[in-house]
Amino acid sequence: MTLTSTPTAAEALDILLTGNRRFVDGAPQHPNQDAAHRASLAPAQHPFAVVFGCSDSRLAAEIVFDRGLGDLFVVRTAGHVTGPEVLGSIEYGVDRLGCPLVVVLGHDACGAVRAARGVLDDGLSPSGYVRDVVERVTSSVLAARAAGLSEECDIVDEHVRHTVDLLLDRSPALAKGGTGVVGLSYHLDDGQVRLVTTRGLDGLGDGIEAA
Repeated sequence: MTLTSTPTAAEALDILLTGNRRFVDGAPQHPNQDAAHRASLAPAQHPFAVVFGCSDSRLAAEIVFDRGLGDLFVVRTAGHVTGPEVLGSIEYGVDRLGCPLVVVLGHDACGAVRAARGVLDDGLSPSGYVRDVVERVTSSVLAARAAGLSEECDIVDEHVRHTVDLLLDRSPALAKGGTGVVGLSYHLDDGQVRLVTTRGLDGLGDGIEAA
């Protein structure tokens, strides 16, 4: 399952969602994890997607998408909050490594989202730098409430959409076009990934629709 050429953004998304279906079905193929492939990657890397996800220990991108070494350029922060280091890392994956697709990967039961909701409900803010993480998520929770959304899954989706918009707004590399950006939400219980939003993707595969 080694890729012989760089896929389009839509093809890259298809590869990820197909791998996730294998993971959900309990039939992973664990591609590109053998010693020979490891050695072949030593001179250079050629990932086909940037995955910007939450740092939650249950959200390991290579596992949930059934991929291997050299396939994904992964950036993770708690609550997938965005700062200069994140933007620089994503732009490196796009500009220097040629990734055609950027994925924002959120999930249910996100601690950062729950903490932001708690701050708005009871006014108790966490201490230290955790407060900074929570504050960056609060705007998504406020937007969700303004839209009349109260279910946790809907608020998580809003946070994913907000992060996608933020990346496109702040990153010249993404704003100029040519790179697909999608938001996905992962369900912890069954391992399934659901498409939340897409930007700049033409020719999506059959049956792939954004929520």
